[in-house]
Amino acid sequence: MDESPGLRERKKAATRLALHDAALRLAIDQGLDRVTIEAIADAANVSRRTFSNYFSSKEEAIFHGDTMRLRRMLELIREQPTDEQPWTVLTRAALRLTEESYLDADTEWLTHRRQLRGHPGLAAHQVAAYATVEREVAAELARRLDGDDAALRSRVLAATFLATVRVAVQGWIEHPEQPLLDAVRAALAAAAPAPTRPADLAADPTP
Repeated sequence: MDESPGLRERKKAATRLALHDAALRLAIDQGLDRVTIEAIADAANVSRRTFSNYFSSKEEAIFHGDTMRLRRMLELIREQPTDEQPWTVLTRAALRLTEESYLDADTEWLTHRRQLRGHPGLAAHQVAAYATVEREVAAELARRLDGDDAALRSRVLAATFLATVRVAVQGWIEHPEQPLLDAVRAALAAAAPAPTRPADLAADPTP
């Protein structure tokens, strides 16, 4: 009997997660530089070819959890009403994601992040992953903004938002005394764009 599309997708997701878990575990136990794709595939009980069907590199496999969280944040942004203020939408999405993804696993996630923090290969992959999501967030925000400069404003907001979340999480990793949710909330409040009024923008700045 043929598998249903839903069952196939669940099996693919399970395989992808197994590879991610194996890659993360090996990187922590052995060090990222010593981990091979073959070792990851063996640990996940799949072939080297199967690994290549899901990930292009060991760094991508390790970063998969973060990638999924970034994709979820994009979903949360898209789900919100289009008449909300953009920064309100972004803040709500980030806080919701923090509640969903991090609060029940702070200790384990913090340990993993500290052990792998700063590795050049992962840092490069993180930059690329954030750049991809940044473009998609900007595209979503552009749909919610008016004016000839909507594209520019959306890109600035998206870049500011993701950089703020990244800084908040990094700061919490280094100093976890404050709850992560509070750290993210405080950072987003500090980075919130100042409200602008048409009259202010139109005023002549010269004395």
